[in-house]
Amino acid sequence: MRAALEVIAERGYRGASLAAVAERVGLTQQGLMHHFPTKEALLVAVLEERDRWDALPAGRLRLDLLASLVEYNAMRPGVIQTFSALLGESVTEGHPARGFFTERYGRVRESMAEVLRAEYGERLPGGLTPERAAPLVVAMLDGLQYQWLLDPGSVDMAEAFRDFLALLGGAPDGSPGGS
Repeated sequence: MRAALEVIAERGYRGASLAAVAERVGLTQQGLMHHFPTKEALLVAVLEERDRWDALPAGRLRLDLLASLVEYNAMRPGVIQTFSALLGESVTEGHPARGFFTERYGRVRESMAEVLRAEYGERLPGGLTPERAAPLVVAMLDGLQYQWLLDPGSVDMAEAFRDFLALLGGAPDGSPGGS
């Protein structure tokens, strides 16, 4: 999985090949295809594995842990670059990861709404419901990653996300506002 992630990060999904991944791990292409019969199957397996690396048990995600996840992501630019490149490519019709990302973002928005509800109740300090605010939080997380990948010296993802949480919750110190 890591070898496939590296090859995709270097070449993008369209430029990556099963032969390059197989070579990186010391297999023949046929040997790799025994485990992943198509490039698409390998791609989806890589994306699912990446989500497992980051998974927290259900009900354990909190806003303050999201800030820690942002810090963690800043320590692994290759993984973030690959994820971001695949996400960007997946918006095209027929891309093999489109379904994965569509389903994933539905789950992420639902989970984020639950986190916001646990923190703020049915209304955030600005008046939004957790369901209305959830896509904004997700967009902030992804947008920060793109900015950081383009200019890591100018964008501190963790600090910027904490600033966003302060705006979201109305807490001047960057901590969630609570209810």
